Amino acid sequence: MDTIVTNLLSVWYYAIAGLFLLVIGAVAHVLRAVANPFPDRLSENDRVDMFVSSGYDYKDRLFGTEYDEAGFYRLDSLKNLRNSMMLTLAGGWLLMLITPGLSTQVAQAIDWLWVTVWDLFLYRIANLEWL
Repeated sequence: MDTIVTNLLSVWYYAIAGLFLLVIGAVAHVLRAVANPFPDRLSENDRVDMFVSSGYDYKDRLFGTEYDEAGFYRLDSLKNLRNSMMLTLAGGWLLMLITPGLSTQVAQAIDWLWVTVWDLFLYRIANLEWL
């Protein structure tokens, strides 16, 4: 019974960490599209772009990243958003699995955050003033 509870808790922590990683992936997508002053694609040739451009690499070719006519990363592309979020999620979970002690630290951080938010909520309820 104790093993089942432990396994369920570890799944819970991976799910919460996954939600956080998805948010990081969405923010990374927006930052790549908005904060890049130079186009990623300079020509129609993939090999030339991988050699010349610092923003276009093998992942973009492999996953089919979409660009606009000027060569910039498309902000309005759901495919780009999905790619960014899924790569961040897979990378984060893989890092949690292979790095010793990282999943324990993530679980402790999630517990700390949960307790802090709950204490803040109780504090706000205790100090609620009606007009």
